[in-house]
Amino acid sequence: MSSSARKLLVLDDDPGVVDFLCESLGEKGYQTVGLTSPHEALARVRNEEFDLVITDMEMPEMRGTELLTAIQEERPSQLVLFITAFGSIESAVAAVKAGACDFVTKPFKIEVLLLAIERALRERQMRREIVRLRTALPTEAPGELVARSPAMRKVLDVARRAARSDATVLLTGETGTGKSCLARFIHDTSSRRDSPFTQLNCAALPTSLIESELFGVKRGAFTDAKEDRVGLFVSAGNGTLFLDEVGELPLATQAKLLHALETGRVRPVGATAEVAVRARVIAATNQPLEALLRAGQFRPDLYYRLNVIRLEVPPLRERREDVVPLSDLFLSRANDRHSREVLGLSAAAMKRLTSYSWPGNVRELANLIERAVALSEHDTLLPEDLDFPRKEDEVTALLMTGAEKGVPLEEVERAYIRRVVEAHGGNKAAAARVLGIDRRTLHRKVEE
Repeated sequence: MSSSARKLLVLDDDPGVVDFLCESLGEKGYQTVGLTSPHEALARVRNEEFDLVITDMEMPEMRGTELLTAIQEERPSQLVLFITAFGSIESAVAAVKAGACDFVTKPFKIEVLLLAIERALRERQMRREIVRLRTALPTEAPGELVARSPAMRKVLDVARRAARSDATVLLTGETGTGKSCLARFIHDTSSRRDSPFTQLNCAALPTSLIESELFGVKRGAFTDAKEDRVGLFVSAGNGTLFLDEVGELPLATQAKLLHALETGRVRPVGATAEVAVRARVIAATNQPLEALLRAGQFRPDLYYRLNVIRLEVPPLRERREDVVPLSDLFLSRANDRHSREVLGLSAAAMKRLTSYSWPGNVRELANLIERAVALSEHDTLLPEDLDFPRKEDEVTALLMTGAEKGVPLEEVERAYIRRVVEAHGGNKAAAARVLGIDRRTLHRKVEE
């Protein structure tokens, strides 16, 4: 990133340090203002715009954390980078969590500071770009279903064509891939969009209640049936009935569901007459129904009746182009839900998201972003805000492979360090904290 016209405020109680930094940064094209008083620095920040404030952590007049708090009150989006002695790293880490963009430990080479400055300015530019794109991008699709990836675009293309018919649709795919969102998309783009969209999770109810929930019940049919109640088939009217986890239906209910699909009529529990129904059925399962067929746990005739139009919803790891827009969507929702104003994710945090395997798919991503937004103390999510599951199995596999092949300890250490640095998007400060070493040690090991 070009340093042209970048204006920096340099603060340290030692005039010699201020002069050295101003001279060094000036040679790189930065405009600098050097000060030794935190109170004077705060006044300048109040009245002038700086791209970055570089300040010492420990000063006689005011601690760095106090200055950070005061600056945030005046200019919440102001970037602040700390210079700290080795013994104050804990304070520096706390400052980063409170909103500082980074810290550099003394003694340092000017090249290390320059890298930290460039990274901070680059990430700020990225945050501004996120805000710009958020206002410029059109809505992805009805129901906010994201489909940038070729895999998901193909699914949506078939879903749009399926919406034009009344044929039964079977949605398959892993847990958390968004099958219910796709079912809603089909309904919203169909001629039934103005009628109800009703759904039932077939795994959420005990067997004794599923039939009354689906088909209705007559008063007196059983002890708790104190009045007539229509089932979901009837209440859906001319709309859509979405049956999630359809593989969990008991065989007896499967037979009655088949009858409803073939005749367009249902018989409420305890009734002697049937009722006509007009709802279109969309079913979903995260189980391979073919395996249930072989095990005798799913009726073949119902399987073929449901499997008229089949859509396999791809797992998130096969649609990585959707991770960024999905993250932005979930960030916006979490901001609204928790009354926050988090602008976006840092480049390093986004790199972690796009490189993760997502065993829990879209649902896992949504939960991860919401937790980060709820607990974050700054306006940009950093890699350490993302609470990924511990990869103990991967570490064990790495060690087992190394032991079996007789890999030297030095090679195992090198591979682990590389993996941690990559997992944090190249952010060596965050990687050093995870590894339990200081940044200078990490830099030395990386160079080696």
